[in-house]
Order: sequence, then structure tokens, then C-alpha cells
Amino acid sequence: MSEQLVRFPIRKDAACPFDPAARMRELDGLVRVELWDGSTPWLVTGYELGRRLLVDPRVSADSTIPGYPHFDEGSRERRKDGRSFVAMDDPEHARQRRMVSQPFAIRNIAALRGDVTDIVNSLIDDLLAGPNPADLVSRFAFPTSTQVICRMLGVPYADHKFFQDQTTLMLHRDSSPETVVGAQEALRAYLRELIERQKAQPADGLISSVIESQVRTGALTEEQLSYISVTLLVAGLETTGNMIALGTLALLRHPDQLARLRDTEDQELVNSAVEELLRYLNISHSGRRRVALADITVEGTTIRAGEGIILASELANRDPDNFPDPDRLDIGRDAQHHLAFGYGPHHCLGRPLATLELQVVYGTLYRRIPTLRLAIPFEQVPFKHDGVAYGVRELPVAW
Repeated sequence: MSEQLVRFPIRKDAACPFDPAARMRELDGLVRVELWDGSTPWLVTGYELGRRLLVDPRVSADSTIPGYPHFDEGSRERRKDGRSFVAMDDPEHARQRRMVSQPFAIRNIAALRGDVTDIVNSLIDDLLAGPNPADLVSRFAFPTSTQVICRMLGVPYADHKFFQDQTTLMLHRDSSPETVVGAQEALRAYLRELIERQKAQPADGLISSVIESQVRTGALTEEQLSYISVTLLVAGLETTGNMIALGTLALLRHPDQLARLRDTEDQELVNSAVEELLRYLNISHSGRRRVALADITVEGTTIRAGEGIILASELANRDPDNFPDPDRLDIGRDAQHHLAFGYGPHHCLGRPLATLELQVVYGTLYRRIPTLRLAIPFEQVPFKHDGVAYGVRELPVAW
């Protein structure tokens, strides 16, 4: 049976770099696919069915349950010794999530807009003062996401090369299981040491705050905090950094939309552009992984208990029943109901922070550098085909 199944995730289509799952768009809403280990979980491609399953209590995010569809062998191995709350079910998921959720509340994130704006403007100053052309990924996109998440967590930015290198190793699809586990352990060792230092000498940021409110009270162990910190650090680096660069490239390829965004003074249009780019690009192309706890019958098909489920948000976000003319980039579209951050109990905790960063970047970069353009032919842009997060390796730009 496996020979007839589509392999997932598929090799990205160079002809459709902004719609890497284009070849899977013809699949029905619920189909079996084959993974790296020969397992055959269900792939959910539709928007409404995806949302329904993400809130179904019979669907579990617990990565230790047999049948859970791991991303790869490295991902499976690194979760054997411990997990963050993102790979747990309630009530433990909800309990740990609440312990770190307050700094990500919308009101608290809104108060960071000035700091994020200062970071973005400083990096644009450095970009303009440096060589022209320049690589937007290494000179701006990832320094922005790294500085913001470091400030948010209370992690020294001076150490950014170390944890960026470990993150790359951990998320690279071609990394051996030993390399993945080693990178995770290196990050955890670094964060355990940081936690110990901040227990003795508190600093600004989420880690010290959680030490005081949860670790000292015994509600959370240092080991648990180290796993949570790895998750927040890696997610803060990879997702927003890739989205800044990929979103810029998409806008450069749609000059009419770039002009609307660059020339507007309407913050609501900037906000709308962020949501539309998240829908249109959706940098996570490995799906949200789950496993059925009981038999679930949907659309005439029964998902059996113990069978894996993959909810493909990149396909759901191009569902024409929910996003008319879904292959068109329209920054004025109401797209805030997209599934780029998931849905339900495991909806991404960092959405307010990521959204704020993108609002500041997309509302500032093109206004300050109105002549920004690609410095190489589009066909030569190196896309990331081998990571958990999709993006571009380099983005040479000129102005």
C-alpha cells in the first residue's frame, strides 16, 4: 500500500516557491500519506476539518503515544528524555502553559512595541551603513528575531551564534539523530546554566520571572523550565526570522502589494498585510502532528485509535472555501483566521510577539529603504528545502 501513497512532506516545488505544497492541493480533505519511517498517518488538508480536529479531545499532541507521527528520527529521539508542554495534553499542557503565558499576553506584548521598533531601526541603520548589496537574512531578518527573543527571555544576545548554530543542527532534516539530540542537549545545558545564574542573580526577562513565580515555589522544576526555554528560544529564532525574509521576498515579487504597504500610513493595513503574508506563506510545512486516542469518524472515514494525524495548515490556508482566490496575495484581505499559528488549546503561545515583530518590520523596512530590490535573479534565491521551518538561506538585496 505504501508504494501508492504520497510521501510527506514532499520535496518543495521550485516552480512554486511560495506554495510549496502545490502538488498536494488536489488531494481530498483526508488522505493517507507515507512518512520517513514507513508509517501511514492521515493527512488533513481542509480548513474546517483541520480546525475541528485540533479541538477534538480524542486527538492528542502527546508525542510519547505509540502512533504519533514524528517529523523524523531525530525528532523522535530528542523527545524520549523529556518534552516541553507543546507535546503534552491537558491538564499538564495547560498547567505548564499558564506558567509562562503572562509575558505573551497581548497587553504585555503591546508594551514592547517601542523596544522592538528600536531594534528594527538600529538594524536598518547598520544595514544602510554596511555593504550594498547585502544579505537580508544574516544582516537583518535573523538579528531582529534573535534580539527580540533574547530580550524577551533574558538570554544574553552575545551568545547568539552558539544557539543559532545548535538550532540549525536540531531542525535540519538531514541531521543524524545523534546530532539532533546533541544539539538539544547543548542548548539545554546552556539554559540550565543560565537558570542557575539567574536563580542567584535575577535578570530582566521571562526566565527569571518564571524562576521566581514557579520554580522557587516548587510548581515547576528547573528541568521543566529548561525544556520550555529551549522551545521558546528556538521558536522565537526560527519562525520569525524566516518569515521576515520570506515575506520580504514575496513582496518584492508582488510590487503592487509592496507599494501599497510601503506607502501607507494606515496601521490597520500593515496589520492586515502581516496576517495575509502569514496565510500566504505559512513557513511551517511539516504539519501539526497528532495521534488519535479513540476511533473518530469524519467525512465517512474512520481514523482508528493509535493512528497518526497531520494537519496541514499550509494547505488549509489555501482552502478556497475559506479564502476566496487563495493563490492571490492581497494585503487588504481579512486573513486573520488563518491557521499558521494553529488553533485550539495548542494555539501558538508566541503569536502576539511574532505578529508585533512582523508589524514593525513590514511597517518600517520598506518605508526606510523604498528602493529595496533583489540583487540576484529570483531563480537563484536559495530556498530552504531541508528544515522544519521553510524560508530562504540567503536573500541578497540592494537599494
